[in-house]
Amino acid sequence: MFFNALFFALFILLLVVFASIKVLYEYERAVVFFLGRFQAIKGPGLIIVIPIIQQMKRVDLRTIVMDVPRQDVISRDNVSVRVDAVIYFRVMDPERAIIQVEDYYNATSQLAQTTLRSVLGQHELDEMLAGRDELNRAIQNILDSETDIWGIKVSNVEIKRVDLDESMVRAIARQAEAERERRAKVINAEGEFQAAERIRQAAEIIASQPQALQLRYLQTLNDIGIQNNTTIVFPVPLDLFKPLLTTKERGSN
Repeated sequence: MFFNALFFALFILLLVVFASIKVLYEYERAVVFFLGRFQAIKGPGLIIVIPIIQQMKRVDLRTIVMDVPRQDVISRDNVSVRVDAVIYFRVMDPERAIIQVEDYYNATSQLAQTTLRSVLGQHELDEMLAGRDELNRAIQNILDSETDIWGIKVSNVEIKRVDLDESMVRAIARQAEAERERRAKVINAEGEFQAAERIRQAAEIIASQPQALQLRYLQTLNDIGIQNNTTIVFPVPLDLFKPLLTTKERGSN
């Protein structure tokens, strides 16, 4: 009878010892409570937690990648979009992460969803599509400040997708096409203006230099003469006859 009791006691003791031994990985910490009150943070490695008297909560210190569920957002210019995002955060203070909030993962997810809708709702559609870096930083700063009391550090926020309604996609395509046509017309008009300005400047130079006009005249004749089977009829400048006319008038007098 005595040996049976001793064997039973040793068996119970071994069970308690094995139940008390906990092994934590390098990236884990244990928040230990003693009769319901916070006692210490232990780990990593081998730790002893006395059953019933002590309780332990494991906390993972690695960076957590959280997909924010797709959110329906109405922009400031009344455009309905659906937005996907991803958040990178990690627990910096295991004690506050366990004591200050019931479920820090779910709490961070819910806060991220409301913050995403709130921030994006203050911007127009063009800003959502073209200014994602600024929006990411704005959301990250808000989340980081709000979760600091939980001992959580939000390191990065990335907006993955901004999905539009099919009708809105067609409207944006028409707008982009109209913008391209407008730019093409502006560039064409600018080219015509510059060409006209150059022609005007050339005309002013030729008008101020009669020799330049004569050279241009001869150059034109040369270009025409290059062509085969070409008959050239050109007027003789009256300036060539002015000396003869002057001499004739003097002789008649």
